[in-house]
Amino acid sequence: MNIAVLCSGSGTNLRAIIDKIRSGYIPANIAIVVSDNKNALALERASEAGIDTLVLDKKDFASREDFDRALAANLSNKKIDLVVLAGFMRLLSPYFIKKYRNKIINIHPALLPAFKGTRGIKDALEYGARVTGPTVHFVEEELDSGPIILQRAIEIKPEDTEESLLERVHAEEHKIYPEAIKLFVEGRLKINGRKVIIK
Repeated sequence: MNIAVLCSGSGTNLRAIIDKIRSGYIPANIAIVVSDNKNALALERASEAGIDTLVLDKKDFASREDFDRALAANLSNKKIDLVVLAGFMRLLSPYFIKKYRNKIINIHPALLPAFKGTRGIKDALEYGARVTGPTVHFVEEELDSGPIILQRAIEIKPEDTEESLLERVHAEEHKIYPEAIKLFVEGRLKINGRKVIIK
């Protein structure tokens, strides 16, 4: 199975996925890493691992859908079976989501449906939540709303800062994201309405 990983930043989840593929835990291949940021550290991580990379600059496209059509064309050339969003800071268009329906997964640094959006860690802290943690979910048109695959709860400590909490959430992300990818690759996920059944 061929995987495309879409990143905008440092690529720590990408690194965890690469490690789990190399160890044989995930029986799949990362065929391409795509970024909308030419300076993303994720691109360096991919190149060091011998993985093909692609940079698509939004400034080169008239609309979000035009960007996504170019993205889809490149993924089609690589015969991609699963699209993994790992810190990809762009909303995908309905065109792209329809094309890869139930084949796009994302990781979010909060226990969805709570604290959607780009400030999941900060919002949980400011709200005074007692627990938070990462969520892996399928991607649908609405932001952070697709069926949930895996979640991992962690306690928010009284002394936590945004940085300390982020570090602990990331540590859990690096465990459950490879696990969710493995389940998908092995054909063990079935979507039934809002629920994801693990076989």
